[in-house]
Amino acid sequence: MSSKNARADSLSLLLFTLRSGKLMAINLLKVSEIIPCPPLTRLPESHPHVKGVATLRGNSLSVIDLSRAIGEMPLLDPSGGCLIVTDISRSKQGLHVQGVSKIVHCLTTDIRPPPYGAGIKSFITGVTQVDGSLVQVLDIEKVIHGIAPAPIEASHETLDEDDAQLLAQANILVVDDSQVALQQSMLTLRNLGIHCHTARSAREAIDRLLELQGTAEQINVLVSDIEMSEMDGYALTRTLRETPDFKDLYVLLHTSLDSKMNSEKAKAAGANAVLTKFSSPELTQCLIRAARAVAGQAY
Repeated sequence: MSSKNARADSLSLLLFTLRSGKLMAINLLKVSEIIPCPPLTRLPESHPHVKGVATLRGNSLSVIDLSRAIGEMPLLDPSGGCLIVTDISRSKQGLHVQGVSKIVHCLTTDIRPPPYGAGIKSFITGVTQVDGSLVQVLDIEKVIHGIAPAPIEASHETLDEDDAQLLAQANILVVDDSQVALQQSMLTLRNLGIHCHTARSAREAIDRLLELQGTAEQINVLVSDIEMSEMDGYALTRTLRETPDFKDLYVLLHTSLDSKMNSEKAKAAGANAVLTKFSSPELTQCLIRAARAVAGQAY
């Protein structure tokens, strides 16, 4: 198996602009609707990047000033533009942007990692070319985390002795191209007293699997994001299932999208389980089931 043989899946991106006019994009599966910016109610002591709350069909919707959240210049017309309503990581929020451009269809292999030197402050997970223009793919998980970090609730004390021993025997590799999402998973594992290996892409994950194969740290549980540049979690899973050394590797696909809508595709790819980000207790339970499966126990 070579990390250079990426399997391609199709991807739809919604292109939008901020004040600078540069093109940015978000996975269309993370978008529930696009609406003109409605009247907003400013809440006292709210986060400075939250413009206010809108009422959408009787439900409250927090509206994020995306320009401020990623360090851009504010929009010329603070009440203009439109909202991209996203539904990810178990919550809905509105992203206030200058305007929406169009929807484009591409392959995951068309999305390249961020340029070297982009730095930890970058709010992008990848870049691509559309009609000769550079498009930056937004790391929406990082934007949301900067405003309302997901609580890390699991702790070593919540485990019984048998589960703690099983988890201690699991060699886990966590794969995610979002640094924030990767840190969330790592913190959950650290609170469980578990060391894990990490990778920021499917290619890097394959390299790490090959590197550790046959050693005392040989990976037996893979926790992978689905929406990654170059090679997504589905393609990574299919590649592993076609490789004799990794065809029985336990694969948990961890996604910011609703896991229900991904379960059928995850199963077809060969994944053992799929989970929506981010819930520390649910991730813990999924890892316990994985450890039991690896140990040959019923789960």
